[in-house]
Amino acid sequence: MTKSFGKLAAVEARLFLREPMAVFFAIVLPVGLLLALGLTIPGFRDADPSLGGQRFVDAPFTAMMVLLSVVTLGLSVLPSSLVIYRERGVLRRLSTTPVRPGALLSAQLLINVVVSVVATTLTLVLGHLVLGVPLPGSPLAFVAVFVLGTLTVLAIGLLLAAVAPSSRVVQGVGSTLMFPLLFLAGMWLPRPLMPEILRRISDFTPTGAFGQGLMDALGGHAPQPLHLAVLAGWALATGLVAARLFRWE
Repeated sequence: MTKSFGKLAAVEARLFLREPMAVFFAIVLPVGLLLALGLTIPGFRDADPSLGGQRFVDAPFTAMMVLLSVVTLGLSVLPSSLVIYRERGVLRRLSTTPVRPGALLSAQLLINVVVSVVATTLTLVLGHLVLGVPLPGSPLAFVAVFVLGTLTVLAIGLLLAAVAPSSRVVQGVGSTLMFPLLFLAGMWLPRPLMPEILRRISDFTPTGAFGQGLMDALGGHAPQPLHLAVLAGWALATGLVAARLFRWE
């Protein structure tokens, strides 16, 4: 069974790499934006009093690029792949073979987690080498927030795949959700600059909690218990609902 799963995961990995747009938006775009904007916009490399003396590129912008990669995978790549497989009858045909449909789901999750780890590693390492972005001041805290946040976003993607009637719908809904969720995370207006009421709303959204947790860990601070609890709650709720509603055919 382990050997079969390994082969399935290898096939899924090759299929992922054959999708240039998925590779671009999940890996190339976040890393490219970090380096391009960090090098060309001087203000990104200046200490900002409103950010506690940090440079914008150090924690806020780097955290947003990590978040962008994970959200792209969770709200676009993963649900689209699963719905397309369901539309084409791949999952139904798998049910007649020794490889169960659940194995394909597990392989898809594994590939997306691996890609998010690769994208995040490149973001941190190249940001550090090229822009002098400090590596996470709290490595264990960063890993904990990253794992919990990634699982939360992927669980939301599974829920989208569970309820979407077609690949066109899931792509449209995923793209529509991305923009407000990225905004609430601080992608275009950093959370410290948000009005109090907006920042409070952001605290209880999955991306707001994820983004702030990443920023805290990158800055050498422990993530706030509220944000960890919010992520855990979203992951549990969406994961359970997705498992209950998911259709193989």
